[in-house]
Amino acid sequence: MTAASVAPVAVPEQREFEGLPFPLVLRPAPPVANGHTTKYSKADLSGWVAENKQELERLALKHGAVLLRGFHVPDPAVFNSVVEALGHDELPYIGGAAPRTLIVGRVFTANEAPAASVIPFHHEMAQVPSYPSHLFFYCDVPPAEGGQTPICLSHEVYVRMAEAYPQFVADLEKHGVQYTRVLPEYDDKESAQGRGWRSTFGTTTRQDTEAALASMGMTGEWLPNGDLKTVTGVLPAVQVDPRTGRKVWFNSVVAAFTGWKDVRNEEGKAVVLGDGRPLDGAAVNACLKIMNDVAVDFPWQQGDVLLIDNKVTMHGRRSFKPPRRILASLVK
Repeated sequence: MTAASVAPVAVPEQREFEGLPFPLVLRPAPPVANGHTTKYSKADLSGWVAENKQELERLALKHGAVLLRGFHVPDPAVFNSVVEALGHDELPYIGGAAPRTLIVGRVFTANEAPAASVIPFHHEMAQVPSYPSHLFFYCDVPPAEGGQTPICLSHEVYVRMAEAYPQFVADLEKHGVQYTRVLPEYDDKESAQGRGWRSTFGTTTRQDTEAALASMGMTGEWLPNGDLKTVTGVLPAVQVDPRTGRKVWFNSVVAAFTGWKDVRNEEGKAVVLGDGRPLDGAAVNACLKIMNDVAVDFPWQQGDVLLIDNKVTMHGRRSFKPPRRILASLVK
């Protein structure tokens, strides 16, 4: 399959920012043999990605996200081959909060929180020093209802927040933020941030966990029930993307402030300014509204593959009616 056999198409949910469709949607233009449309082989999308990986990354940067729809990606194993075709190393999910299960190769489940849970917008792993450059999502089983993975452009959020709440944004830029999370020992799939400390750090002992914390610039406190309270170092809340020169809202502020709540974590307490002051709750909630105002929600179709440039685009999850199985993979 050559580059010429893939074409951009419009979908109703698409939006336009600065004259560019968001997300860019690419579909195959099936070859015609003896007057009949022929099916692509399982290797076709992988082969196209391998041949056009630089162009695909350029498009992801330019548009923020690329939805590959209508290709023959029938199962997680084929999706794994598509991920590998991009040619980047896998980024281990160390420090992430979501309960996940490895499926095959470099592919694991997206957040396994209950269907009723809404996962707020965030950049993947923005609350730890090492985060993926890109992430893939794959629709294995489309939701019966809801369950979109909404996406929004981070620089749009920054511009609108800087206009509406200039002092709040100035404080974030000057002081950065710190995140606090209480982790159980083992995964709690009833919580959107219920990944246990063993899974979070890939460790089995407290000593190894403490070493992992130190390597990530974090501190920890062991609680009497075996839970672990972690506090990050001061991390930037706004970054300049060196590829574009744009400021991006690169953080998990809204997700942590409004969404990190369960039997161990209290809403509004998971993130503070780097100087220790609490965040302005009104500004955070206004930011969530801005994110929803500029977001795109598209219904998943079986076989969809979504590539997100993690520096440009934020994502979340809507509540849904099962069944739904969306898989993911992170790349350096």
